Amino acid sequence: MYPKKRPNHKIYLRTLREMTPEQRLLKAMELSDLGKRLFIDGLRKRFPDMPEKEFQDLLKKRLDKCHNRNY
Repeated sequence: MYPKKRPNHKIYLRTLREMTPEQRLLKAMELSDLGKRLFIDGLRKRFPDMPEKEFQDLLKKRLDKCHNRNY
């Protein structure tokens, strides 16, 4: 199997190297928040009519399955 082409990978690495440790940490936190928001939004789309209390219980059960949960 051929390696996946990543035409912007060098630019991505250069950009990361130019960031301060604080900037990289902030970006990681931003991406983590985005991932969580996408997860919640996707779950809500699957269960659009579920009452809020039931939805929060389902969300908690799903997040409990994550190894790096933070809520």
